[in-house]
Amino acid sequence: MPVDLHLHSLLSDGTETPERVVEMAAGAGMTAISLTDHDHLAGTATARQAAEAAGMGYVTGTELSVEWDTGPMHMLAYRIDPDSGPITDRLAMVRQGRETRNERMLERLIELGYDITFDEVAAVAGGPVIGRPHMAHVLIAKGYFDSVADVFDRLLGNGKPGYIERERLEAVEAIELTAASGGVTVIAHPHTVGVGRADYERAFADLADAGLGGIECYYPEYSPEVRRRLAKTAANLGLIATGGSDFHGPSVKPGLEVGVGFGDLEVPDEAFEALINR
Repeated sequence: MPVDLHLHSLLSDGTETPERVVEMAAGAGMTAISLTDHDHLAGTATARQAAEAAGMGYVTGTELSVEWDTGPMHMLAYRIDPDSGPITDRLAMVRQGRETRNERMLERLIELGYDITFDEVAAVAGGPVIGRPHMAHVLIAKGYFDSVADVFDRLLGNGKPGYIERERLEAVEAIELTAASGGVTVIAHPHTVGVGRADYERAFADLADAGLGGIECYYPEYSPEVRRRLAKTAANLGLIATGGSDFHGPSVKPGLEVGVGFGDLEVPDEAFEALINR
């Protein structure tokens, strides 16, 4: 039976409430899920309660932005205590860095001639994490851009005029802190590491030696062939092959749905069982 271990709500950069995300997962026939909002676990209690009420399994998760030798990458940290622990405490510092970066980005946008305020962005965010997608929605509402993709392509994407780099955990630090918190780390959507196949497979091996737990092999943007190849790589390294839709909402990722991605995604429930039993 299928599971979805990579979901976002409006508490980070998604558009739906945690309850609504769980409802959509149940409607898609998922047997287990994880809400993996960026850098925090504020929606965990609500999502877990809703999932259990719907008869689905649940594993705590969050998505981390980390720095590796090849550049930035994302990691999913599963099975950690939302209230305390080494990784939870470190994430509080990361969120503070995010807030400082948001202030600097808004100052830059104003310097570039855009009419935008922190209160407007916070109102769109509606939760504890404010990020670039929320700034994008304000700019769209004011008629500066036509879509989120347009905003990122021209203004807020990496290297664009409104972009400012933010603090990230080191990859090995994230792995070690998550392990010290009783959790498991997984490389998210590895193609976004931005290097060639040989380089990121070498990164898998190096990070596996450091304690990495898995690779997100089943991902909507991957062909069935790539999913199979990544799963084989994970097995060869003794890592868990996980996956998820990376659902954010229709206005953020049009056409991508909970559980099934663009229609052909199916993450086996063995991934959930492996995370629970690791």
